[in-house]
Amino acid sequence: MAETRRDAHGGPAALSTRAEQARNVVLVGPAGSGKTTLMESLLVASGTISRRGSIAHGTTTGDHDPAAVRQKRSVELSVATFSWDGSTITLIDTPGHPDYTGELRAGLRAADAALFVVSATDGIDAATSRLWDECELVGMPRAIVVTGLDRERADFDETIAICQRVFSGSVQPLFLPIHGDDGDVVGFIDLLDERIWHWSTGSLAIDPAEERHRELIASERASLIETVVTESEDEVLMDAFIGGEHVDVVLLTADLERAVARGHFHPVVGHAESGIGVGAELILDLIVRGFPSPVESAPPLVTGIDGSPAEPIDAHLPGPLVAEVIKTTSDPYIGKVSIVRVFSGTLVSEGQVHVSGHFVDSTGRHDHSTGRHDHSTGRQDHDADERIGHLMTLLGKQHRDVEQAGPGSIVAVSKLTRAETGDTLSSIERPLLMEPWAMPEAMLPLAISPHSPGDENRLGSALARLVAEDPTLRVEHPEGTGQIVLWTLGEAHADLVLDRITTRYGVSIDATELQPSMRETFAGPARGSGRLVKQSGGHGQYAVVEIDVEPLAPGSGFVFGDRIVGGSLPRNYIASVEKGVRHQMTQGVGAGFPVVDIRVTLVGGTFHAVDSSDLAFQAAGAIALKDAADKTQMTLLEPIVTLTIDVPDEHVGSVISDLSMRRGIIRGTDASGDGRTTVVADAPEKEVSRYAIDIRSVTHGTGTFRREPNGFGPVPASLAQRLMPPA
Repeated sequence: MAETRRDAHGGPAALSTRAEQARNVVLVGPAGSGKTTLMESLLVASGTISRRGSIAHGTTTGDHDPAAVRQKRSVELSVATFSWDGSTITLIDTPGHPDYTGELRAGLRAADAALFVVSATDGIDAATSRLWDECELVGMPRAIVVTGLDRERADFDETIAICQRVFSGSVQPLFLPIHGDDGDVVGFIDLLDERIWHWSTGSLAIDPAEERHRELIASERASLIETVVTESEDEVLMDAFIGGEHVDVVLLTADLERAVARGHFHPVVGHAESGIGVGAELILDLIVRGFPSPVESAPPLVTGIDGSPAEPIDAHLPGPLVAEVIKTTSDPYIGKVSIVRVFSGTLVSEGQVHVSGHFVDSTGRHDHSTGRHDHSTGRQDHDADERIGHLMTLLGKQHRDVEQAGPGSIVAVSKLTRAETGDTLSSIERPLLMEPWAMPEAMLPLAISPHSPGDENRLGSALARLVAEDPTLRVEHPEGTGQIVLWTLGEAHADLVLDRITTRYGVSIDATELQPSMRETFAGPARGSGRLVKQSGGHGQYAVVEIDVEPLAPGSGFVFGDRIVGGSLPRNYIASVEKGVRHQMTQGVGAGFPVVDIRVTLVGGTFHAVDSSDLAFQAAGAIALKDAADKTQMTLLEPIVTLTIDVPDEHVGSVISDLSMRRGIIRGTDASGDGRTTVVADAPEKEVSRYAIDIRSVTHGTGTFRREPNGFGPVPASLAQRLMPPA
């Protein structure tokens, strides 16, 4: 039965181009849950590849990136498109490590349904539970695959119970595992049609259920039928079930498929790694029969590139071209490659498209202002018309050329030089812009510097390309430190970025100690004099000024005024004094950090009709500020951030205790009502630079946070020396 449905990638059975026959599915789950191995099994079962690759040996279809091979884990999403039972399935395998959440988000955007992969030995982590809830909010269809059923300590029943307890919605198994004499899983009992699917002979065979299975079927089948009938809202079947009548399996199966596609029912299937992957054909059938096609999924919203309203797109109807770049990468032979999901219209090989990328502000909305540049990342608004190169379907690193890609297609596109991850491709005649997907915010900073002068220019180019590929990476040049700071999602993400800078782009770099962007201010009022007198013949320099300096409240900035009366100084020289003071404030007067929050009043000065000049009074103003600083104490200021931390209630005490050791000040706590609490605190930036790592330890991976700058605060005298930059 299954043999007739095996269609190889690029083999005799061509990939269907009809959107109704497409299934785009993202594999979701924590690291080590078995996603990559599952995809290998599905590819073998479909006849797409002849044997399953090995993660240990770096031979899997998806993990072809050199970093993934070295680390023996997925570091980026991978795509595999193949045929099964007349449908075209595109699987998107995503990394399970939390540092690569950006890749997961891109995979969710490109997919119409999700397979949540849960290990039968490890259960469900907090991140997977939160992701399930997010999918629930948007109604994304989900099914669950329990993997590792042939591992020691695997417990299918306990895993089902955990899924039912942790995941919202109706979760029920469709199949129950059958164990052989040696304990290995050799097949599954189909609870709907009461048949046995088994691989005991090395290939799939289907037999009627045996008498010894009847009691187990009877106890589990009733619960499954009741759930399907309830979630499908089929009143006819509901009446038949309540009345104790026979429920037609064909109608029940159709209701089940509708309930799955609507996101109301979440079936559970199992997978064992023995053989070619016991249960793989059942999972493929579930994908084709239970998951929606692109025409059944709600597409993202679109606007004009100026933010003006636009008609909603519809994959079912002929419409304008709207596609999105879900990932950009580099191929050693092809060059830059963009992986694109087509939502509407048709993308044609060698055709022309409009590429539109607009900066997303902190609220997650597009900023349509002209020419806006995000200085923190290097990404800039751009709109350009480009001719694309080849279109290719993907099977890991293998490419297969196609002439066009319609709605629902996920293809690779070459030669899109301006395209960045998240950009919209549309027609030149009707350019459009898609609303962005949610991306995690980078919270772990890492300071780097070029190893040699020759690496300096190449580093800038490498970072620009990495930022175009990875929207979760931010690059900053903090004022006053001269450092290049990479903002990453965690240590693994940071290591990957550094690896790609050196191995992919050939730039040698050094990691340096992160320096906070410090400030200084006056601790008390002071008067300063500035005198520049050089009159040794010819045109000289002459400027004498006197200023009063007084501290202002934190965040007040700089205020300049004068008490010059009677025209003792021309107005243009007063402006020159202010300019000189401002310049010296940027250079610092004590520790060498910028000066903030002061009021400077020019109270006196003299000039010379011939020797005075704008530059002379600028210099005198700078000298006067330094002189005032010498006559009073200066206060060293460090950057303060506000942390908003979301944690389970049982970890609130640990979080607050940890923050107190970081010189944090708790501003408040707020119970959210779902067993979690929000903690808001102010803390010195220096003390929480690695909080993205530390909070995982403090909360056992269950806490999340965001941070916002909140001005500067005085450094305790006992710590001032430690925070000074190295000589």
